[in-house]
Amino acid sequence: MDRIDALKSIAAQAGRGDLHFPTHVDATLKLQRTLTDPECHIDEAARLVQTEPLLAARTVAIANSAAYNRFGNDVTNVKAAVQRVGFRTLGALAAAVIVRQLASEIHDPELRAKADQLWLHSTHVAALSQVIARRVSFVDPETAMFAGIVHEVGGFYLLSRAAEFPGLLDGGADEWIEHGETAIGRGVLLKLGVPAPVMGAIEALWNGMRALPPETLGDTLLLANDLSPVASPLLERDIGVSGIQVGATIDFAVGEGTLKTILQESEDEVHSLTAALA
Repeated sequence: MDRIDALKSIAAQAGRGDLHFPTHVDATLKLQRTLTDPECHIDEAARLVQTEPLLAARTVAIANSAAYNRFGNDVTNVKAAVQRVGFRTLGALAAAVIVRQLASEIHDPELRAKADQLWLHSTHVAALSQVIARRVSFVDPETAMFAGIVHEVGGFYLLSRAAEFPGLLDGGADEWIEHGETAIGRGVLLKLGVPAPVMGAIEALWNGMRALPPETLGDTLLLANDLSPVASPLLERDIGVSGIQVGATIDFAVGEGTLKTILQESEDEVHSLTAALA
C-alpha cells in the first residue's frame, strides 16, 4: 500500500468512526464525559481529576498561571484549582491529556520528535487563542483555548498510526492536507465529543478563512495558528512562509492599541499557559 492509499484508508476508517485508541485514552474519554455532565458536583470533579495524575498536575499548574492567578495567590490542591479554573477549562485540560495520550504509544524517535513538536505547536496556539479571545475578538476564552488544544488532534492520531505504514509521512504537507487532514481530523474530533462551534472553528482553520481583526472563534484560532512561534511538523512548508515570518508581520489596531502591544503586555500569560500545558 503506497502512502496516499494508506492516508485514504486511515481517513476512511476515521470517517466511519473506526478509530484505534490506546486503552488509557478510552478511560480518559469516560472521565472527560463525566466532567462535562452538568450534574457533576465540584467535589466529584476534584476526586475524578485526582485519579489522573497528569490532569491533576495540569489543573493546578493552570490555576497558578498568570492567566488565572491575577493576584499571586497560588493554590496547592486540586479542589481549589478546579474551583478557580472552572469546568470548561477543566474539560479543555482533559482534552489535552487525551491528545498527549494519543502520542504515548509512539516509540520511533523520528515520529516521537514530530509528536513533541506538534504538541508544542498546539500549546502555543491554545495559549495565544485564549489571550486573543479575551483581549481582541471577545469570544469565550476557555472555548478558544480548548479549540487550540484540539485543533491538531487528527495529526496526533495520524502519527500514532504512522509506524504501521512505512513512508506514510514522506509526501509532505500537500498530501496530508488533500487526503487526510479534514477527514481524519473530523473523525477524531467527533470521537472526542467536540462541540459544534469548536468543530466549525477548526474547519475554518482548515479552509483558511478568517477576518482581521478577528471576529469569530475561527478567526481567533487561525490568527493564533499564524502567530505561533512553532509550526506544525505536518505542515513543514509553513516554516518561514506562513509561520514565524508572516506571524511577525501581522498587526492591526484594536481599540486604542494594536495587536503587537496586546501580545507584548500578555507575554507572561502566554508563557505561563504554554508552560502549564507542556
